[in-house]
Amino acid sequence: MMIPATEPVPGDLKGEQAGSDLNTANKEVKSCSVPVGRNRQRIQIAATSRSSTGSQSIRLTPRVTRSRSSSSTFQIRTSTASPKPSLGQIPRRTNYSPSASESLLHDTIPPNLILLLVGVNPGIMTGTTGYAYAHPSNLFWKLLHSSGITNIRHPPSDTYKLPELYSVGNTNLVERPTRDASMLSRAEMDAGVLVLEAKVKAQRPEVVCLVGKSIWEAVWRVRHGRAISKQEFQYGWQDQSENMGRMPGSDWCGARVFVATTTSGLAAGMTRAQKEAVWAELGAWVVQRRAEKTLADCS
Repeated sequence: MMIPATEPVPGDLKGEQAGSDLNTANKEVKSCSVPVGRNRQRIQIAATSRSSTGSQSIRLTPRVTRSRSSSSTFQIRTSTASPKPSLGQIPRRTNYSPSASESLLHDTIPPNLILLLVGVNPGIMTGTTGYAYAHPSNLFWKLLHSSGITNIRHPPSDTYKLPELYSVGNTNLVERPTRDASMLSRAEMDAGVLVLEAKVKAQRPEVVCLVGKSIWEAVWRVRHGRAISKQEFQYGWQDQSENMGRMPGSDWCGARVFVATTTSGLAAGMTRAQKEAVWAELGAWVVQRRAEKTLADCS
């Protein structure tokens, strides 16, 4: 549409030159397009004109009014941002995530431990520092102390001292570090059960403590081919038929299984007192067994 010049052209220009400038301005406006609002808008177009005596800049300020016709709207593209991806281009979230880096935490499983502690998998801080249960919100080291398994509250940096000091070792069902255990896939958990069984068979700890309900659920699922029911699940000592690492024809009856609560600070299903009660049961046995071994060594 043509935009009429409703204001006089400033400057001492010939009529022919002014008309030519207006035509040029109209063409430039036609090539632009923006939805025009209900209020009147001004578009300022700077044009230059060259006269016989020199060059002079003129400014045209035509009034633009909204037409009642739907075809009269025009648009000016002002954004250069990339278009948003369509639904088909948006990646779907999965129920597990890749690890940011390889875990620096190593197993501590010398032969014939009194107790082998089994976590689900390393957290991000544990994976990057190489120390078990390294996040400050994790209750692991507090519960080891309050239960009597350790004589003092050790820092995570003492991870590799536990076998020598207390005959207590550490491993995980899955080695891959994640922010929390919910990011692991079921396939990873199930594969970890077979690896754990092999570790226990090779090193023969007296007791295997599974630090978290989900670990026992994975072990049960692999052994029995189905999920454990609420009625079948219980914390604490499991039946000796569920001993870990047993081999047919061996004189070793396998490691007793104790299911403890998770120590993760992200888990809010149980109170601190409830967790301490479960761990105290394990700690009482460890203290007694350690005393028995000390007496046996002295005799």
